Amino acid sequence: MRKINQSQVTEFLLLGLSDDLLTQKLLFVLFLIVYLVTVLGNLLLMSLVQIDSRLHTPMYFFLCNLSLADLCFSTNIVPQALAHLLSQKKVISFTRCAAQLLLFLIFGCTQCALLAVMSYDRYVAICNPLHYSSIMTWKVCVQLAAGSWTSGIFVSVVDTTFTLRLPYRGSNSISHFFCEAPALLVLASTDTHTSEMAIFLMGVLILLIPVSLVLVSYGNIIVTVVKMKSAAGRLKAFSTCGSHLMVVILFYGSAIVTYMTPKSSKEQEKLVSVFYAMVTPMLNPIIYSLRNKDVKGALRKVATKNVPCRIGIFQ
Repeated sequence: MRKINQSQVTEFLLLGLSDDLLTQKLLFVLFLIVYLVTVLGNLLLMSLVQIDSRLHTPMYFFLCNLSLADLCFSTNIVPQALAHLLSQKKVISFTRCAAQLLLFLIFGCTQCALLAVMSYDRYVAICNPLHYSSIMTWKVCVQLAAGSWTSGIFVSVVDTTFTLRLPYRGSNSISHFFCEAPALLVLASTDTHTSEMAIFLMGVLILLIPVSLVLVSYGNIIVTVVKMKSAAGRLKAFSTCGSHLMVVILFYGSAIVTYMTPKSSKEQEKLVSVFYAMVTPMLNPIIYSLRNKDVKGALRKVATKNVPCRIGIFQ
């Protein structure tokens, strides 16, 4: 790796998760499986929502947006990580690193906003069902989705700008498996306090505020569910809320540990990043929708329609 003192580095070396060759091969198999499940799960969900008119509801509209963000989020990171696990030269150019950082933040921050929007949608559906259709109109849904993407783009531009405006003239070895702001700031050749404060403030905007809205929404949902007379209804609602909260805690919790807390060990940061960069994009379509009876019904409907076609081929 060539480095010229006092000149801006033109490429970075990603050190990855492990130096052990056997561990790298095992991680390759694991990450490949996770990525394939992520791609298939999110594409399947988006396809079913487009095909089945019964899924043309606000909840599934937001789920489609979340699936799109999950798919792009994972694709921005995992393929390169897989390639580097089988390569001896784990190099990424400064330009590609900047692009990966920007896209990672856009799709990640959009997910943060969408999870808050989806929790509000569930709050209205459960706590104010009689006025749901008048509150969650298609115009409102489009505005909420557009606002989520806009906020994600805004925060990502700010974070990326404050990260990449710094000079990088020293070491070019990133102790990570992809380009992430905290890992890059460590390599900056100047004081990073201003950039860290800017990223922290953006974290308050896109992490702490949405997670507060999620907790308030689900708090009200739980209160409403407890008052339900039907035991079966309470059990169903608690099961759904529990699954959703698990994803929310996993995603927000790991992101908050990385961006909103004092610096932890590099190994811990990388491990935490695996959860919100790889695991949650895989779990979201499974927990939020593929366990849902409406989605299962749509899947059976599509499969049933295709059965005669397949039979006809062999006749």
